[in-house]
Amino acid sequence: MHHRILASAVALLALAYVAPALAQEVTLRAVSSFAEGTQFSKNFERFIEKVNKDGKGVVQINYIGGPRAVPPFEVGNAVRTKVVDMANVTGAFYTNLMPEADGFKLIGKPMSEQRKNGTWAYINELHNKKLNSHYLARQFHNVPFHIYLNKKIDKLDFSGLKIRVTPVYRDIVQALGGTPINTAPGEVFTALERGVVDGYGWPVSGIFDLGWDKVTKFRMDPGFYSVEVNVLVNQDVWKGLNDKQRKVLSDAALWLEGLDSENVAGNKAEVDRQTKAGIQAISFGPAESKKFIDQANNVAWESVIKRAPDTAPKLRQLSGN
Repeated sequence: MHHRILASAVALLALAYVAPALAQEVTLRAVSSFAEGTQFSKNFERFIEKVNKDGKGVVQINYIGGPRAVPPFEVGNAVRTKVVDMANVTGAFYTNLMPEADGFKLIGKPMSEQRKNGTWAYINELHNKKLNSHYLARQFHNVPFHIYLNKKIDKLDFSGLKIRVTPVYRDIVQALGGTPINTAPGEVFTALERGVVDGYGWPVSGIFDLGWDKVTKFRMDPGFYSVEVNVLVNQDVWKGLNDKQRKVLSDAALWLEGLDSENVAGNKAEVDRQTKAGIQAISFGPAESKKFIDQANNVAWESVIKRAPDTAPKLRQLSGN
């Protein structure tokens, strides 16, 4: 009898310790590789609000902030090493750790399709292996990039031009004869103002957030590639969450991807705003535009496959281009 009572007491004590652990709210530390409140942080910040509302008592996110907290090109490694638990970051900022990430911009299918056809699963697998992270969501799949210039060109030739790049644009800038200069977004305004660069690559949206409209004269059309800003969670952190916590985050991730439906109207509004700000469009007509997009896709895939020969071909197959 004494042993049974003791066993029961031990069992009750164990439950007393386990129950709070199971019910305990978890707080994740998150950063963005883009400045707070700007175009490519805004939806992530909405995502955080949703998680903190839906996840009360279950999971919360403590938003540490943007590049002032962690420099953009170090965010991928910060997630990998658990300096932070979660990040809003483009693959272009962690190609040093995952060369294949430079191919994400070439996958223009909606996330709803990517989750069905195996693309999301394969990209998640790559993040698991190379970045010790879980690939929670991708945003802005339908927002194109452009080359912005301060010198007018009359043909598809960047010879003599110095153009600010990230890995996103480097290959096409070089293929068209330009000199790529790699800088973080925070340094671009000064580089343009001082004439250190003659232009830059950036999505159709976001230049007003950074004040670049004041030092930009031309936008080259058409847009090309597709923006990808990913939400990553450190893999050890993800595995340590319980089913309820993971569900709050996964449900919010699908909601976040659904916000991409707002981008078509947003893209148009941004072009109209640029026109009103005096930024002129440079276009070379349908034939040259197609030639440019084909060249941009081909040089990018060649570059990605060269750097990641074992994995990039499968990415290209899944992308359908």
